Amino acid sequence: MGSNNTDVSNVQYQHLMKQKTLEEYLNCPFHLAMNILEGKWKFAILYVLLHNGTLRFKELERAIPDISTRMLVKELKHLEEKKVIIRKAYATVPPTVEYSLSEIGLSLSPIIRDLSKWGESYIESFKEGI
Repeated sequence: MGSNNTDVSNVQYQHLMKQKTLEEYLNCPFHLAMNILEGKWKFAILYVLLHNGTLRFKELERAIPDISTRMLVKELKHLEEKKVIIRKAYATVPPTVEYSLSEIGLSLSPIIRDLSKWGESYIESFKEGI
């Protein structure tokens, strides 16, 4: 009987933690944005789509040479789920799938450009010896 009480309390605890996280997201847009965009590859995907427009899966994969196929699929699914990118599948043989930035994804354009400029400044500071 003690085991069942522990199981119930663990389930309740996990449910409360999920609710608290959602409340935190609603109260902290920065936390929400970081949760959506976190990770090594998401900005690389967004950068490539911003500069190249709509791309097929293999084109995206070639444009980000160090990413594994599995990781690219995972990150694309996450970004699609969050409505940052649009996935369009065509009923062809073999199947054709294209990815592009959604309207909310395109709104990241100034952020991605600013990050690129920051990277350029960072490189320049090393060339100048800081």
